[in-house]
Amino acid sequence: MNKYMQGVTLMELMIVVVIVSILTVIAYPNYREFVARAKRNEAKSCLLQISTLQERFYLQNNVYTTDMTNLGFANAGSNLTDSGSYICNVTAANANTFTAVATYQNADAETGKCMTFNIDGRGQKTSAPAPDCWTNTRL
Repeated sequence: MNKYMQGVTLMELMIVVVIVSILTVIAYPNYREFVARAKRNEAKSCLLQISTLQERFYLQNNVYTTDMTNLGFANAGSNLTDSGSYICNVTAANANTFTAVATYQNADAETGKCMTFNIDGRGQKTSAPAPDCWTNTRL
């Protein structure tokens, strides 16, 4: 017999497979939560950008607008976030206030958590179905 064995045994290979499986079971849910939080942050960022642009438009025209091209966006109606998960648009606007909404578009595990984010001309932020999507990062 050789003094030195070549290769790995089946038992060593199975131990490696078990370790990789355990790491996957732990890491995958954390990864999914990270991706979901990133999508929510895109929606919040889009709405805050719309709010800032609405205020700028109001200073120049003394009225808010529902036309997104007046705010510098490519489309007049709704615009997708970078990941394509939320559609942002201005649903109502008049001389006194506006309402901007980001609506979730995909049908997946995130569907029941933070479907819509809203912001109005007074800066009030709401969300549905969970009322604390703007502040809670652990949904």
